[in-house]
Order: sequence, then C-alpha cells, then structure tokens
Amino acid sequence: MADPRGFLTTRQRELPADRPVDVRILDWREVHAHRAGNPDDLAMITRQAGRCMDCGIPFCHNGCPLGNVMPEWNDLVWRGQWADAIERLHMTNNFPEFTGRLCPAPCETSCVLGINEPPITIKNVEVTIIDEAFDRGLVQPQVPQWMTGKTVAVVGSGPAGLAAAQQLTRCGHTVAVFERADHPGGLLRYGIPEFKMEKRHVDRRLALMEAEGTRFHNGVAVGTDVTGQQLRERYDAVVLAVGSTTPRDLPVPGREHGGVLQAMQYLVPANKVARGEAVVDQVVATDKDVVVIGGGDTGADCVGTAIRQGARSVTQLEIMPRPPQERPASQPWPTYPMIYRVASAHEEGGERVYAVSTQEILADDDGQVRALQLVEVELVDGRFTPVEGSQREIPAQLVLLAMGFTGPEQGPLLEQLGVATTARGTVARGDDFATDVPGVFVAGDAGRGQSLIVWAIAEGRAAAASVDTYLSGLTELPSPIRAGTAALRA
Repeated sequence: MADPRGFLTTRQRELPADRPVDVRILDWREVHAHRAGNPDDLAMITRQAGRCMDCGIPFCHNGCPLGNVMPEWNDLVWRGQWADAIERLHMTNNFPEFTGRLCPAPCETSCVLGINEPPITIKNVEVTIIDEAFDRGLVQPQVPQWMTGKTVAVVGSGPAGLAAAQQLTRCGHTVAVFERADHPGGLLRYGIPEFKMEKRHVDRRLALMEAEGTRFHNGVAVGTDVTGQQLRERYDAVVLAVGSTTPRDLPVPGREHGGVLQAMQYLVPANKVARGEAVVDQVVATDKDVVVIGGGDTGADCVGTAIRQGARSVTQLEIMPRPPQERPASQPWPTYPMIYRVASAHEEGGERVYAVSTQEILADDDGQVRALQLVEVELVDGRFTPVEGSQREIPAQLVLLAMGFTGPEQGPLLEQLGVATTARGTVARGDDFATDVPGVFVAGDAGRGQSLIVWAIAEGRAAAASVDTYLSGLTELPSPIRAGTAALRA
C-alpha cells in the first residue's frame, strides 16, 4: 500500500482551488485549474494518494465500469513513480484526461474509506496522473508492430467509438472512424462546454491516435454519404458507436413557440463559437430570462453557458424533489447515492427549483416565448400529482429542454444495416456486443442507452475485444464487461 498511516494522518479531502467565479465567467477556459508540475498541487495529490488503504476488497474497482486499479496507481503516485502510474492507468482506461474531468466518480462513493471518512480524491489523482504524464512526455503513440490485413469501420467518434478504434488499431487492424460532424470527438467536442473540458485535450488525443494509424473521415454521414451496405462490403467488421442522440421532448401546450430549444440546439453552436468557429443565426442568452428544464449535467451545462453569455436570469427546473444532503438509508455504501450535488455552473449563479412541472409555455403576440406556467407537484403512489393552488408564472425568453435522450436516431443507417432494435429504441446486441447482423457490433449509448462516459469507454474496449475475436479467432485485448452484465449493473 501507499502510506500505511496515511488515512490516519490525513483525514480530510483536499482539492485544488477552482478559478474564482467572477473571473471564470468572463471566459470559456476550464473551471478547474489543473496545473501540471505545480509543487503545491503535487504535494496535495501525494497526501491524498497516501490515504488509500489498499483494501483487501477494493470496492472502488466495483464502482468503476472500467475496472481501474486505483490502489495500484495511488501507491505509485505516493512514491512519485509517474511513468509506472500512467502505465497502470492506461492499462484500463484509454482516455483518463476525459474521465478525470467529466466522470461523476462512482469510484469515490464506493471507496471503503468513505464509509466513515471523506473518500479519497480518486478523480483528481487520476487527472493529475495523465496531465503529469503528458507534461513529462510519458504518453507516446503505440504503433502496432504488424498489420493483420483486416479492416474495421467505426461509426461515431464519441468516447465509445474512440476507445474501440484505438484498441483495434493497436492490435494491428486497419481502422477508419466515420464522423458526420466537421471534426471528430462527438459530444466530447460539441456537447461538453469548454469550461468543463477544453478541446485541446481532445485534439491532443486524436493526434496520438492518428500517429498510431487510426484514420478519421469527418463530414461523412453514414447512411447518406456512405450507405450501410457499402460499409459492410468495404470493411471486415463495423462498430456502431453513434450514441443516444434523440432528445426527450416536452409535450405541453406552447411547445411550438419560438425560443424553445432542445439543449443541444443551444450548446453545440455555443461550443463552436467558443472555439472560434462561425455560426449563422446563433441563439444566445444575452439579456434574457433563461429557463432550463431538466436537472442533470446537460442542464447544468446550459446554466453555465447562459451565464457566460450574459443572461439576465437563469432558472433550472426539476420535477423531482430536492435530494437530501447526506446519503439516504435506502442507498447505502457502496452504491452511488442520489444526493444534492452542486456543479461548478451552479456556483456561478442562477436558481434551482425542485418539485415543479411545466403546464404550458406562454408566448407574446409575435409567437415568441414570454413565460412558463408552472405547478408544484408531489409524489402520490408513485405518480406526480399537482399541488392545488400552486400554479404560477415565471418569465422566460429562452427555454432549454435538457431532459435526456431516448436512444440513437432512427434513420437510414440502422435501416440499411438491418439491425434489430429493442423496445427502448436502442440497437439490440448479445453479450459479445454483436448485433444480429454478422460482422456488425454496437458499443456505448447506441446499445446501452444514455449513460456515463466511463460506461462508453468500457463498452468500446469490450466491443473491440469481441471484434478482434471475430476477425482473428482469439484476442489479447482486455474486455472489462459483457453486454449482459452491463445491463444488470446499469
């Protein structure tokens, strides 16, 4: 283990200070100031890594879909062995610079120390390892020593597609990634605001993948520019990693009014502009009362974006009651508890309103949204019931729907490939991530449904192992999960 007395001598969690609110809302840079090589930060990380008890049964492993070996790299960080630490981290996680910034860290809520003490700052140790590794030149392309002669098409360049592509490239297959957007990265690039993860991290990883041999075909919509049949004819295997991009809508009167947008209709243009790209007719929040419907991460991204655009007010609505501050008895350790969490965007301003439902979207004479009619709700026999006399209006000139996603887009691609879908609209697959069409596999949200970035990477790695077995008869690639097991643990 690391420091045998570390969990006794260092009792509290320590995290680097975020950039001040009044400074960070003036730009799009990352909120969390990760400073590779900073002596004070490294000393703090060393203390936190030293708190790891190297448990006989490390439940942090169980909490992480990737199976990250946290006790091993905590020990290596405590000893200052950064080269060995990044090797251990990359052994299970292709992109720790993404997960270290974006993952909600279920490993921390299952930390054994967290039973009666604040858990180890596992996520911050992880991102420090990868940042230090890049800064010290320890991350280099892993070019395959020989080629198998087999070809694989990966459709979609989000975390699942990128993980599958990198794994398959490294074992010698020729891999082409197809992305319909102008640049690869999927929601990592266009859905996640710069203030949560600057896209230089995505670009740096993509450059490494290209150096390893992965090829990217951007601006290519598979299903129209290239058909599913053509992919099957040209490539020995196809991996569908198109994500879950069909947004859940709000079926209330007035939904058709101007100024009511799905979250991605708002976030994608905002992220492009933040990166210096030109966007025609961008909808911005400047001097508007903004209402975000949906209390999850996407809603928080909308809040932070609206604040940076100079919104007059920002209100985030959630139909569920406000979660408790502490872990409820019904969600004991080591489960991931539903507790009240404050994202960096919530620290910056705005109001969070719980236990309300939108009854109607009201418009002005020009057909533009002017207000929402709300009603308070309470759970009665498992159903949301309006509270009598609680109706009220709140002003809104921009309404953003951030209520999640229902599955992959139903369209030409899935129809051309002829893959079966489930009752939820996701692509059906077996335990080996194979669809009912020979040679066609699915990974990530397209088969699983909307989920976490760690699940996407884990499924990309597991699907790659199945593809390699399909092409070569056997595989040495690790497979952290099986699709059937993943469904049970969702």
